[in-house]
Amino acid sequence: MSLWIPVTVAAALFQTVRFMLQKSLSTVKLSAAGATFARFAYSAPLAALALWLVVTAGGLEMPGLSPRFWVFVAIGGTAQILATVCVVALFKQRNFAVGITFKKTEVIQTAIVGLVILGEGVSLGALGAIVLGLMAVLLLSKTPGGDAAWWRHLTNRASQLGLGSGVLFAFSAVSYRGASLQLGDIDAWFRALVTLAAVTAFQLLSMGAWLFWRDRAELLAVWQTRSTGIFVGLTSLGGSFCWFLAFTLQNAAYVKALGQVELIFSLMASTFFFREAITRREIAGIALLGLSILVLVLAI
Repeated sequence: MSLWIPVTVAAALFQTVRFMLQKSLSTVKLSAAGATFARFAYSAPLAALALWLVVTAGGLEMPGLSPRFWVFVAIGGTAQILATVCVVALFKQRNFAVGITFKKTEVIQTAIVGLVILGEGVSLGALGAIVLGLMAVLLLSKTPGGDAAWWRHLTNRASQLGLGSGVLFAFSAVSYRGASLQLGDIDAWFRALVTLAAVTAFQLLSMGAWLFWRDRAELLAVWQTRSTGIFVGLTSLGGSFCWFLAFTLQNAAYVKALGQVELIFSLMASTFFFREAITRREIAGIALLGLSILVLVLAI
């Protein structure tokens, strides 16, 4: 089994736990922006510390960080901030499992963005798997109880937030792979760690400055929820490192497609942790996404 496969599954598991914690924060004390910032506030110092330990204790040399590297970092970091705000806001619109499913429109969008920006295409079989996953997302896009045609429900607020986050996450994923590829011929895990430390530092400084300017009370609220926020940071660090390593090892579109295994984890969280009801349509959509994952793994 290729290394990027178990690494991607681990990333999806970490991410599900992080979104669970962020949902708890956003529904109790923090706004969508505050719950998003909590992730960077507590993960950036941990990423920087990990990189410092690796360089000093491991005797490794930092690679050169070119202007092109920082352009990819800035684009990816900004897109991820906006995408995460959309997802946290989405949790207020629909249940947890379906909220994550809307975000999964990023898969086919990542394939398109990766082709345009990095020139990385996907195989015909993998494309079929990605399209199958998109069909499942469309099945889940209908608001419960609605009678209108399915495409009309793509204009509701929940769908707009989900689709918007998908576009932004696609740009962030491709940008992170682009940044990591600028670091030269060094070990994949080291490239992932350097990129992660750079991105989280950028996100901490940029979003912290924005909140200091626009909503200083939210900065205080993030500190007051630190007992939960620190776990957001820890799960974010673990998940982000796994994502960055997977992006370094494999085409971002394939990584995102396999990452749909997160839906299985989010369904479990929605049912057993948040005690939210899951409809038959939602179960069917998630099952279809599971099938698309299987087809993807067999196609690559």
